[in-house]
Amino acid sequence: VQLQASGGGSVQAGGSLRLSCAGSVRTYNRYVMGWFRQALGTEREFVAATSRNGGSTDYADSVKGRFTISRDNAKNLVHLQMNSLKPEDTAVYYCAASTSIWGLRAREAVYATWGQGTLVTVSS
Repeated sequence: VQLQASGGGSVQAGGSLRLSCAGSVRTYNRYVMGWFRQALGTEREFVAATSRNGGSTDYADSVKGRFTISRDNAKNLVHLQMNSLKPEDTAVYYCAASTSIWGLRAREAVYATWGQGTLVTVSS
């Protein structure tokens, strides 16, 4: 599978953005899909994940209540709706696909396929 992330941009604190990740494979529902982010000078960190059928989701504590991950397997799409954005959300956001078990969803190492990243900048 190949992934293409889009939707990044610049927004003021309190604003919203919606990231999208398009996949190139028919069997999109084989994959646990995740979003990670990397701020300048920091390690990449887990943001959110959705299970293969979208029935389960998980979020980093820092984004709970503000971000929502969703997927549309018929269209090979995963979205990350980001509301109430804060300057500390500024980062390059990556979507990723994993064939591993749901229990390992927050571990970067189990995601074999990554999109190219999309930059989100939140100004105060």
